[in-house]
Amino acid sequence: MNLKKDDYLKRLIDNKIDKYLSIFKAIQIVGPKWCGKTWTALEHAKSVSFVTDKSTQNLARIDPKYIFQKESPQLIDEWQIVPSIWDAVRNECDQTSKKGRFILTGSTTLVNEIDDKNELINHTGTGRIIQLSMSTMSLYEAGFSTGEVSLLYLFSNKAIKEGYVRKIELNELASYIIRGGWPDNIKTPIEDCALVSKNYLNSVISKDINERKDRKRNPEKMKALIQSLARNESTIAKDSIILKDINETGGTQESVQSRDTYYDYYGVLQDLYLINNQKGYSPNYRSSARLSKGEKRHLIDPSLSAAALGLTSEKLIGDLKTFGFLFEALVERDLSIYMNYYDGDLLYFRDNVSGDEVDAICEMKDGSYGAIEIKLSENGIEEAIKSLKTFYKNVMKKPTFMCVIVGHLEAVIKDKESGIYIVPFTSLKP
Repeated sequence: MNLKKDDYLKRLIDNKIDKYLSIFKAIQIVGPKWCGKTWTALEHAKSVSFVTDKSTQNLARIDPKYIFQKESPQLIDEWQIVPSIWDAVRNECDQTSKKGRFILTGSTTLVNEIDDKNELINHTGTGRIIQLSMSTMSLYEAGFSTGEVSLLYLFSNKAIKEGYVRKIELNELASYIIRGGWPDNIKTPIEDCALVSKNYLNSVISKDINERKDRKRNPEKMKALIQSLARNESTIAKDSIILKDINETGGTQESVQSRDTYYDYYGVLQDLYLINNQKGYSPNYRSSARLSKGEKRHLIDPSLSAAALGLTSEKLIGDLKTFGFLFEALVERDLSIYMNYYDGDLLYFRDNVSGDEVDAICEMKDGSYGAIEIKLSENGIEEAIKSLKTFYKNVMKKPTFMCVIVGHLEAVIKDKESGIYIVPFTSLKP
């Protein structure tokens, strides 16, 4: 059966899915709603069961084997609606040596692995089911990056062609933030994209927060939390700062009175795969006690932060400070996708005493890493190079490469003194 969509845009995760289907009996693709999990899974599946369909749900609740089909890989979409499907898939995998039997997709993590029907997942699926994380689309996947500069080439110390790429205006960069990496938004007129992201958040606040049936949650409190996270996008704000911000900027109805409430609501956003924070990098850099242990805060896509704050492209251009934070989030979203593709990690660095910092540390699984500074315009290049040179001088394990990623920049440049590449963001690929 051909389930592929004619207008499907190829994703980086496609290659990994093919590889893992040849190794494991089942794979699980997780990520936020609307990021493209189902369409991507259909590219690799030969049969499908949509658990959102009521008749399929009823059959699965009687016995999940009734929804299993002969053609594999079989996609079981939103399997977590009937959690007993998990154990049934695991047991089915035990009955065969065939690889690539199932593809499971889901947008919610279960609380204590129990839903409102008291269905319990008894087994982890270790050795049978491997999990793959999926995000929204990077600029390269969406066709908005020309791809002259490869992150892998930077790691390999291969020569990068210098010179003019193309002219980038601020309104184009702002549009990428407002549009986001949502597949259905790629061809949506930019004037409508903010409305789409706003509707997404409204759905999260009014409906999705109560998919977990353990307790009822207040939409106004969740809205206040999301707005605070948006105001602190790309910062290392502590939980106490977020909690204080909520209670200072919201009214009585929106206040979150306790840390327990805060952690509960924040956990819901994590379970919906809407949080994608960066952890701190801890190299041998003077005293490790000085290094930041907090996480740099990110919603899964900067379009959600923009929607939570009611921003448009025009408003971003009129507020360059906020524009800078959201542009950094946009770049780090893409770097996170690229590092996930290479089974690496996206981190950041900060020395709490000296204030030395590096926006992004791209670490490969072999431990090699690149140090990257991010600037909205060329006005910040000199400062970025200085920051990278300070980091290089003080760190014991030297980075494989250093570069500055710039939004408003027309050409790829190599700084002759330091060897640091200065790269337009719209020329980057994995």
